[in-house]
Amino acid sequence: MNEHAVIREMRYSDLDELAALEQASFSVPWTRGMLEEEYFNSLARYRVIECQETIAGYIGMWRIADEGHITNLAVRPGFRRRGFARQLLQDLIDYARKNHIGSLTLEVRVSNLPAIRLYESFGFRVEGRRKNYYADNNEDALIMWLRLR
Repeated sequence: MNEHAVIREMRYSDLDELAALEQASFSVPWTRGMLEEEYFNSLARYRVIECQETIAGYIGMWRIADEGHITNLAVRPGFRRRGFARQLLQDLIDYARKNHIGSLTLEVRVSNLPAIRLYESFGFRVEGRRKNYYADNNEDALIMWLRLR
């Protein structure tokens, strides 16, 4: 792990900072209200990575039976390309394995090649496509799966 970087559970007090991170990361960002709903969602698990007393990034997942659906993975622009997304994803995969989650899935924009490469490096494979998935530009999403057993 990067020096002085810590991964921990998301806290209620993180919501404003996470909403700002969403704004900086996505063309259709989640709002603070959406993040607050996720904070109270009993099926959800969200983790943040802190560096230099700042939330550098976060990852979220919904657990449905023995599957995990990765909802969000974002890294603040000034902290990108330093391995934080990789650390967050590894943390989530480790959690999934320890908690008998058999597979993980996510959607990713077809144009987001860095994210696709990251997911593939962990063993995720494209198993489908959602046409016109993203509301901002009708871009398709790739559906990727990682089978853990």
